[in-house]
Amino acid sequence: MVELINVTKRYGHQELFSDINLRMNYGDKIGLVGRNGSGKSTLFKLILGEEQSDGGDINIPKGYKIGALKQYFEFSEKTLVDETALALAEDDKYSIYKVERILFGLGFSHDDLQKEPKAFSGGYQIRINLAKLLLTEPNMLLLDEPTNYLDILSIRWLKGFLKAFEGEVIIITHDRDFMDDVTTNTMGIIRRDLFIIKGGTDKFYGQIAANEEHHEKQKIAQEKKIKELETFIAKNKARASTATLAQSKVKQLEKMDILEDLGYDNTLSFDFKYKATPAKILLDVKNVSFGYTPENILFKNVSFALEKGKTVGIIGKNGKGKSTLLNVIAGELKPLSGEVEYNSSVVFGHFGQTNISHLNPKNTIMDEIYSVNSKLGESTIRNICGLMMFSGDNAKKKISLLSGGEKSRVMLGKIIAGEVNLLFLDEPTNHLDMDSIAALTEAIQNFEGSSIIVTHSEELLRATCDSLVVFSGEGAEFFNGTYDEFLEKIGWEDEEFDDRPKKKKSDAVKDTKRERSEVIAEKSKILTPLKKDLDKLEKEIERLEGMAQKTKDDLITASTQNNNDEIVKLTKNLANFEKNIEGKFALLATNQNKYDELEKMYEAKLEALN
Repeated sequence: MVELINVTKRYGHQELFSDINLRMNYGDKIGLVGRNGSGKSTLFKLILGEEQSDGGDINIPKGYKIGALKQYFEFSEKTLVDETALALAEDDKYSIYKVERILFGLGFSHDDLQKEPKAFSGGYQIRINLAKLLLTEPNMLLLDEPTNYLDILSIRWLKGFLKAFEGEVIIITHDRDFMDDVTTNTMGIIRRDLFIIKGGTDKFYGQIAANEEHHEKQKIAQEKKIKELETFIAKNKARASTATLAQSKVKQLEKMDILEDLGYDNTLSFDFKYKATPAKILLDVKNVSFGYTPENILFKNVSFALEKGKTVGIIGKNGKGKSTLLNVIAGELKPLSGEVEYNSSVVFGHFGQTNISHLNPKNTIMDEIYSVNSKLGESTIRNICGLMMFSGDNAKKKISLLSGGEKSRVMLGKIIAGEVNLLFLDEPTNHLDMDSIAALTEAIQNFEGSSIIVTHSEELLRATCDSLVVFSGEGAEFFNGTYDEFLEKIGWEDEEFDDRPKKKKSDAVKDTKRERSEVIAEKSKILTPLKKDLDKLEKEIERLEGMAQKTKDDLITASTQNNNDEIVKLTKNLANFEKNIEGKFALLATNQNKYDELEKMYEAKLEALN
C-alpha cells in the first residue's frame, strides 16, 4: 500500500508540512481536511509524482495504479464511446466491450454511445471522466473536490459509487456530509503535521479540540512549574547553604522541553444584519412561469408564499432552471406569466452565481464593502472585512488578486454591510471551505428574516430549509416539508444507488445498548485502578509536603539559635524531601495525562454510540 515516511514540503520559506507519515491499508477510504492553503492538493501531487518532496520517502508498490479524477472537461472525440476508448491501453485499444460495460454501469444507455460528449450535463461529463479513469483499472483514487459543479442527483450517485468501490480512496471536499458518508477515516493537515483517526469529521475535530485542550493544560502547568523554579532559584542561589539545590533547579529548568503556543487559524464568524419588518408574509409567488423562448419553458405555474423566519430551498438537476427561478423572484428576470408580490417593508440581499464576476477587479475589498453603503465609516468597514477574515492590510487587497473562495467572502461581506430581512443565496457554499460553510450555515439559522437558497448541499438543506421547490421531470413544484421528508415521501426519480440496507431500529438500539455496556465495563476496569494510584500519590505528596514544611520551620528555629550541626542536618533532610516531592509530582503528571487520555478515549467511544 501507499506509504509516506517523514515527508516534508516547502515553497521558499513557507513550509506546508514537516516529517508527516501515512500508511494506507487495503480498502481505506480517507477524507482529507485542512484549511485552504494547508497543502491538501500538494499532497495529492506528491503521491501522483507530479511534484517532489523536500525530504522523506513516498513508497508505492510495484504495479500499484493511482488514478486522479480530472475536474476539467476536455473532450476531443465526436462520440461518447470513442472519447472513453481513449483511455484504453495501446495493446487493448480494440476492447470496446470494456468501454461499453463501464459506461452502462455508470448509467449511460446504448443510445448515448453515439452522442457527442459535450452534449451531456456536467454531472454526466464527470461520469465520462470517471469511466476513462476506471478503464485504467486503478487500485487507488485521488479525488480533489469531486462534487464541484455536480447537481444533487449526481452527487448522490457519486456517493453510492464510491461506497461500492473496492480499492483505496482519498477525497478532498468541502462537502462534509458527502465526506462522512463515503469515508472510513478522516485525515487532516493541522499545523504542518498529518493527523488521522478512524471515523468521521465530527470525531476528528472533536479529537483535535481535545488534544489542543490537553496541550493548553500542560502548558499552564508547565508555566506554573517554571515560575516556581525561577522563584526558588532567585531566593536560594546566593545562599551558600542552598546554592547547590538552586543550581540543580537551574539544570532542571534548562532540560525542560518548553511547550509552544498553538497557532490558531482565523475562522469566519458573522451574522446577517436583520432589518425589522411587521410583515408575516414577505413575498408571494403566484403562478410564475418562465422560458427564454415560448418553445423552451423552464418552469410554469410555480406558487408559494414565504413567511417571516422561514427558508425555502430550490433543488434539482443542473440546467433545469433553479438559478433562473431565483433571478425571476429577485426581479432580475421578468416572468412570462404570473407575478411575485413583495411586502413593502422587504429589503433583500442577493448572493448569485454571477455576482462574483460583478466585483470590480481594480477595487480593494474595502472599496467593494463601501460601495454597498457609503454612510459606513472606515472602522465599520474594517470590522466587516475582519469578520470575512480580511484583517489589517488584507482588507486593502485588490479583488483581482483574490481566489474564488475569497471573492465569495467579499460577496457575503457586501450583503452584511446593509440591513436586510430577505436573503437570496445561489450556491452559497461554492468555493468555501468546511469551516466557512459551517459559519454560513449558522448565520442562516440565526437570521430572523427569511431566505431562499439554491443549493446542491444536502447538509445545508437539512440544516436550514423548511420547504422546497423541486425541479424534476419537466417542471418545478413546491413541497411543503423538509428535505428528509421529501426523500421519504417522494424521493428522486431514477436514482441509481440506494442507501445501504439499515438494521431495524429495534435491533440497532439493542446493539447500541450492548456496545455501551461493554465500553462502560472496560472503562471501569481500566480507569478504576489508575484513579486509586493517583489518589494514593496525591496523599503521599501531601504527607511529604507537610514533613518538608515542618523541616523548614525547624530550620528557621535552628538558624535563630545558631545551631550549625542542626542546620546542616535539616538542610540535607529538606533537600531529600524536595527531591522526593519533585519525583512524585513528575510521576503524578505522567499518570494523570495517561488517565485523562484514556478517559477521553472512552468518552469519545460512548459519544459515538449515542
